[in-house]
Amino acid sequence: MIESLKGKVNSVETLAQLRTEIDQISLEILHLLNKRAEVAKKIGEVKSQAGTTNKFDPVREQQLLLWLVEQNEGPLNDETVIQIFKEIFKVALSIQEQDQENKLLVTRNETTPDTIVQIGEVIFGGETPVMIAGPCAIESEQQVRLVAKELVKQGVHVMRGGAYKPRTSPYDFQGLGLDGLKMFYRIAKEYDLVVVTEIMDELSLQEALPYLDIVQIGTRNMQNFSLLKAAGQQEKPVLLKRGMSATVEEWMYAAEYIMAQGNKQVILCERGIRTYENATRNTLDISAVPLMKQKTHLPIFVDVTHAAGRKDIMLPLAKAAIAAGANGIMIEVHPLPSTALSDAQQQLDFDEFGQFMLNIENVLKQ
Repeated sequence: MIESLKGKVNSVETLAQLRTEIDQISLEILHLLNKRAEVAKKIGEVKSQAGTTNKFDPVREQQLLLWLVEQNEGPLNDETVIQIFKEIFKVALSIQEQDQENKLLVTRNETTPDTIVQIGEVIFGGETPVMIAGPCAIESEQQVRLVAKELVKQGVHVMRGGAYKPRTSPYDFQGLGLDGLKMFYRIAKEYDLVVVTEIMDELSLQEALPYLDIVQIGTRNMQNFSLLKAAGQQEKPVLLKRGMSATVEEWMYAAEYIMAQGNKQVILCERGIRTYENATRNTLDISAVPLMKQKTHLPIFVDVTHAAGRKDIMLPLAKAAIAAGANGIMIEVHPLPSTALSDAQQQLDFDEFGQFMLNIENVLKQ
């Protein structure tokens, strides 16, 4: 009996010693993993300084894995060693990428205040959401004047309108160009409205600058890097729409192109992304609003017109956008949508727009 008890005591003591040894080894592994992570961060910094944007080096990873397998003395088998170190590599890569993102001009951090873009009395990024409204395309002086009057009536201070129209078909209406923009700007200023218009290339940017207040870069040009740089080299605010197939990260880097050139007045605009769903023109990624509010300090708007492509759900989408934290809404308005030269099915007429604004005002009062 006594011998049996002694055996149990020894077993307990041995188990305790082994567990203590495991704890110590685990602590050493933790220290080594953190030390490895610090070295990986330094490697990322060196790559950035050298202008290398690709943090992942598959050749280097494969060489290291083969070397580790050669050094493996067991009892872990080679497949387990490979699996463990692949996870370690993945974490190191994630640390490098996060470190790089934290250094971006667009990135929110503890010391960066929210970006406020102010044009006259209109504040983009403030506490009160801003409405941007107007026709898809600038068509005539009569059309523009009617829209301007309606916007003023509804208390809207920012008018959008396309003079340069990037259309899917080369045979569709392409816009009135510079002459149309000049007319649009003249009438807008008669009604004290801020002008937003899309620019497609560097040449049109230079000629259009005197006749706009905000440069809009559309979904098809979100990764037109020469245009992004040119927009960053001028002083007027830029409204950057998300590419129809762009990730949040790609969208952020597009904004970074603009800010890196010196222009800090960037406004983001979610306008829906392309998915397999065909019930709407695009799929509004409402999650992008709180995500970008977390990741960046830039104002973010939601274009409900291009997200939906249909009138009947624009109001609930706008409500959802405001609830998610959007700084404003963009929507298309036309005096007689059935005669519009582009996107006739998705533009609101004045009665519909009036009802839309009434509902939005009620939401903001709550």
